[in-house]
Amino acid sequence: MDWTNLTDALASATRSIGIEVTSPWFYMQFGVVLITAGIALALASLLRAWFSPASFSMGWPAPLRLLVRVLTQRAGTLLFAVLTEVVRLVMVKMEILPRGYVLSTATNLATAWFAISLATSLIRNEFVVRIVSVAAWTVAALSIIGRLDDAANALDSISFTVGTLRLTALLLIKATVLLAVALWLVGALSNFIETRITRTRDLTPSVQVLLIKLVRFALIVVAIAMVMASLGVDLSAFALFSGAIGVGLGFGLQKIIANFISGVILLADKSVKPGDLITIADSTGTISSMNTRYISVAAGDGREILIPNEDLVTQRVVNWTYTDRTMLVKVNFATNYDADPSLVCKLAIDTARSTPNVATFKEPNCLLTEFTETGMKFALTFWVADIAVGMDAVRSKVMQGLWTAFKKEGIRVPYPVRELRVRGGALPVETTLENFEDEKDQAPANPPKTP
Repeated sequence: MDWTNLTDALASATRSIGIEVTSPWFYMQFGVVLITAGIALALASLLRAWFSPASFSMGWPAPLRLLVRVLTQRAGTLLFAVLTEVVRLVMVKMEILPRGYVLSTATNLATAWFAISLATSLIRNEFVVRIVSVAAWTVAALSIIGRLDDAANALDSISFTVGTLRLTALLLIKATVLLAVALWLVGALSNFIETRITRTRDLTPSVQVLLIKLVRFALIVVAIAMVMASLGVDLSAFALFSGAIGVGLGFGLQKIIANFISGVILLADKSVKPGDLITIADSTGTISSMNTRYISVAAGDGREILIPNEDLVTQRVVNWTYTDRTMLVKVNFATNYDADPSLVCKLAIDTARSTPNVATFKEPNCLLTEFTETGMKFALTFWVADIAVGMDAVRSKVMQGLWTAFKKEGIRVPYPVRELRVRGGALPVETTLENFEDEKDQAPANPPKTP
C-alpha cells in the first residue's frame, strides 16, 4: 500500500477546499444556493399538487408514463439546477461574481443527480437503486470538482498480491460495478429470451426449461469473462483456483455434478416434465419445477418434496401422465345374492357414466368377479379424463352414486354376521345378529340368575 500517494491526494484536496472556503464569494454563492433550493422545493410542491401524472399520461406507452412520473417526482432537482444556472449566468454577466464556481458546481451536481434518478428508475429493487445512485453520484461529484483522478490514484495505491495477480481497491470496485451491471443486463436479456422460448409451441416444456437454463448459464459465463477481460485481468492467474475446483469435484462434489448431469439428461430425454404426476419410492405428487440439482414435487397437502435428479435417473419412476393425462380407476364392491347381477352391472355403469370428470371416450365396464359366502363381488372400471382432478375425488363420487342407486333399487350390501352366545339365560343357545331383535322380545322379563 502506497501511503504517500494517498496522503498527497488528501492534502491537495484539503488545500483546494480551504482556498474556496476562505474566499468571501463562497458565502455569497452558498446563500444563493440555499435561496434557489427553497424556491425550487416550493415550485415543485405546487407542481405536484396541480399536476397529476397518472391522468396526464393515461393511455400512453409504459415507458412514457414512467418518464412523466419520474420527471414529476424529480421536478425539484431539475428546477434547482435551472434556477442556479440562470442566477450564475446573470451574476457573472453583471460582473457581480468573477466566475461563480460554487454555483456552477451546485448546478452540475444537481444535473448529475437528476440524470442518475432517470437512469435508476428502470431498476425495481429499492436497495439496489440506493446503492447505484450513491455510487454513481459520488463518481460524478468527484469528476465535477476535478478530484476523480486523485481518488482513483489513491484507491489504486491500496493493493495486495495474490500469486502473480495484483489486486487493488480500485480494481475491486470496478469489478463489482461492472459485474453488477453485466449481471443485471444478463437477467434482463435472459428474461426476454425466456419469454420468447415459453411462447414457442413447437417445444415441449422440458426442452423449454433446458434451453432457458443453458442460455442463462452461457450468458453468465460470457458476462463474467467480458468483465474480467475489460479489467485487464489475466484469466490464467486463476489456474490455481481451477485446479483446486477440479480436486474438489473429484473428492467431494460427485453428487452435485451427478445431479447436474442427471438434470440435463432429464430435460433432454423428456421422461418427466413440469406438470407430470409421478411416483418415486413412497412419494407421489405433481412436478412443479425442475432445477439443475433437484425437482420439486407438490404432494397436494402443502408439502414440497425435493427429489435429487440422480434418483429419477437411477431409480424406478412411475409417470402417470407420460403419454396422456387419463387414468384407469377400479372400484370393488359387493352385493347379496338377492340382487340381479345384470341390474347391478347396469346401475354401476350408468352411475360411472353420469359422474363428472369420468372420460366419455372410453366406456365404463363392470364385471362379476367372484361368488363368496357373504355375496357377489363386482369390479367397476372407468377412466378419469384429467388426472389433475384427482382419482380419489372421482372414485368417491362414483361410490356415492352407487350407494344412492342401490338404496333406490333395494339392493343390499353384505356385511359380516357374528354369533352371540348367552349362557344360562332364556335366549337360545346360538343366535345371530339378524334374528336377535326378534327373539329378545320373547324372553321373560326377569330371566333366572346364572349360578
